[in-house]
Amino acid sequence: MDTTNGTLDEALLRLHTSGPEFAGYLSNHGPMAVEAMIRNGQARTVHRWLDAYAHKLEDVPAPRTRITDANWQQALGDPGRVTDWTRYFTEQSAEHPWRELLAAWWPRLLPGIAGAATHPVIRVGHAVRSLLVEGENAARTAEFAHALGYWAARHLPLPTAVHPSGSATPAAALAALPRLADRPTSPLNGYAQLPDTPGWLRTTESLHIPEAPEAARDGLAALVRAATLNYADHGHGHGILLVHAATAPNAVLRTLPALPRELWAGSYAVAWAAASALTTLYAADAPRSAPNADTVTSEEVFARAVAHGNEHAIKFADTALDVAAASEDGDTRALSAALNALTLIDEDDD
Repeated sequence: MDTTNGTLDEALLRLHTSGPEFAGYLSNHGPMAVEAMIRNGQARTVHRWLDAYAHKLEDVPAPRTRITDANWQQALGDPGRVTDWTRYFTEQSAEHPWRELLAAWWPRLLPGIAGAATHPVIRVGHAVRSLLVEGENAARTAEFAHALGYWAARHLPLPTAVHPSGSATPAAALAALPRLADRPTSPLNGYAQLPDTPGWLRTTESLHIPEAPEAARDGLAALVRAATLNYADHGHGHGILLVHAATAPNAVLRTLPALPRELWAGSYAVAWAAASALTTLYAADAPRSAPNADTVTSEEVFARAVAHGNEHAIKFADTALDVAAASEDGDTRALSAALNALTLIDEDDD
């Protein structure tokens, strides 16, 4: 990632003058999108993109009451305390190394992965990637604190506990899930339907979660691949919301290298539960062909996503490029999924 001109740090500090949400509940994707753009060679477009995006953002919410080590549990999952949470993690980041802070808070925050349609964990994944690749500095550590604070404020467990204990692969389990995309709903209302959806819990618990850390990491990578390819064929159920079935587990996958290895298998299980929920809610039942990507490069696909401008298209293309890079034998289906998102997101925005 080329940040020699300070573009990432400039963009992050600029974004920290705005709150993590706007219009009542929509997530501020700026920090995630600009990190993806710089990561994929589009640094020159960042500030122009941000100029167009920033007009919709809102001021940082007013703080309420200081969060401490003694009272944090009462504030967990309270979106009205988001600035209190950001201040808490900013203080903690000044007192503890970021990896130590992540290891302590990951097990506390991970059960609430479903909050805000999984945007908080995705923001954490981008923040961790920048710290791992580029190293620690004030802007990136501040973004890490903002991301953790957003997650703590929007912490939301799924309405039923999921304990995967079967033998299915991610691709097989994903394909077997029931589909509810013909009943449009918000994520919050959709989550509430899952316990009563025939076959959802049984299929979600059919996944095999290996105990060995490396095998769990490989399983999580296979989940990201399966969810990305599933979007290529079934993304027309909801072009925007289904992208998170791939980008959320990929955020967890990107975070694993910074976590203690004993947390890897449990992280895979929770990421799968979130991807399963979003797939059931937003993947179309009948497949539809995606654009052919045999004649385009990964760089061209990502450039098209940036030119498109939608933050979800950019983030999904970023994940699709990860999948494409790990694919063998010239498999271009992940790139097809990213191209498909450009059309489907336009349809949802209309």
